[in-house]
Amino acid sequence: MTTQTVLAEAAKVSGGEAVTFWILAPLALLGAIGMVWARNAVHSALWLVLTMLCLGVFYVLQAGPFIGMVQIIVYTGAIMMLFLFVLMLVGRDSTDSLIETLRGQRVAAVVLGLGFAGLVGSGLYRAMEGVQAVGLDKANAEGNVEGIARLLFTKYVFAFELTSALLITAAVGAMVLAHVERRKEDRMDQVATMKARFRPGNYPGPKPGPGVFATSSSVATPARLPDGRLSDRSIPEILPVRELTAEETSLKGTER
Repeated sequence: MTTQTVLAEAAKVSGGEAVTFWILAPLALLGAIGMVWARNAVHSALWLVLTMLCLGVFYVLQAGPFIGMVQIIVYTGAIMMLFLFVLMLVGRDSTDSLIETLRGQRVAAVVLGLGFAGLVGSGLYRAMEGVQAVGLDKANAEGNVEGIARLLFTKYVFAFELTSALLITAAVGAMVLAHVERRKEDRMDQVATMKARFRPGNYPGPKPGPGVFATSSSVATPARLPDGRLSDRSIPEILPVRELTAEETSLKGTER
């Protein structure tokens, strides 16, 4: 692709397309940098969502509405949201990413990443050099969806079916690796579960909640039982026990 061809194609860009590009391109770049530099895995996934949304808009601007909607609906709306929900359910600590199992792996990753990016960039430049850029008018003559479907099921049907088989195999393999077979002796029936629940030392009944014969409105204050004793079972273990004053520990209505 010569310099004159690039300038000619750039001159055909409309004003709205140029404005959209200069607004979303920095956001896409910011999202990519934020994904790499974020210490929290959830924040990294949210930064990647921003980049994917910008890419979807770019596809639509380049006369590819189908791939743009797929980018937004499937990748951003389904896959990334599922990945984000899994992270939120499993829980990730920000300190996990600070543990290096191999010395110098961060420096090596940066050097290899830059080298791979340079290799891919140089390969694309050599492959596209001298290629005449053409529009998508002919490919999208009957519509963008019809044009993509024609290529998928004619010229690239073997690669398409091979990719489908690869994805199905990967999904089945993930389920097989994640499946944990429990031994028959480890399974508890209803009778064993009931005996374990009512075993001496356990508390099978419901725990009294804060506010039942309570001496304070704080959830960190233990509830008072009908016999006057304080119930430590009414306080969640995650909350610290608050120090009670003499007025709070004394029985109400027994001063006389």
